[in-house]
This record gives sequence, structure tokens and C-alpha cells, in this order.
Amino acid sequence: MMQLFGFFSIFVILLLITGIYCMLVSFNLIRIVIGFEILIKAATLLIILAGYVCGRSALAQAVVITLIVIEIVVMVVAGGVALWAFRHNKDIDPRSLGNLKG
Repeated sequence: MMQLFGFFSIFVILLLITGIYCMLVSFNLIRIVIGFEILIKAATLLIILAGYVCGRSALAQAVVITLIVIEIVVMVVAGGVALWAFRHNKDIDPRSLGNLKG
């Protein structure tokens, strides 16, 4: 069991690092959204792993289902913002959003 815990812990840490790197280095709104998606998947795996280790897998599953629903809403809104930015600026660079008025 501890070997499984170690394997999943390393995988979650790698996903967290990948998501953070994707969000911080990229100058593309779609890549930032994908990085955020990777971070949420890492948090989902961490919750499942914690529920399995503590013996409360039913509670972990309920929390993960709630997280997935919230994730879908956030991704749809972020996709809408990226689409709006492309229509307005003809570019999806987040640095070009700083010159908006209003």
C-alpha cells in the first residue's frame, strides 16, 4: 500500500509542477486554461488518494464529483473569456488584455 501511495504522490507532484509551469511560462490563454485544468486534475487525484489512505473513499468520491462539476463551469467561463479576447484583440495573449478600457 505504501508503494502505491508513493507512486501516486510522485505523479501528483509532477502534475502540480507541470500545471504551474504551464500557467506561468505561457503567453497563450488556451495554454493557461490547460495548465489550470492540469492543476485541478492533480488536486482531484490528491483528494482520491487521501480518501483511499484514510479509508473514507465514499467521502472523497463525493468531493471529487463536486469538484468536477465546478471545474466544468470554470472551464466554460475561461473558454468564453479566451474567445472574447480573440474576437476583441485578434490575439489570445494575456498581455494584450491590459490595454482594455472599462
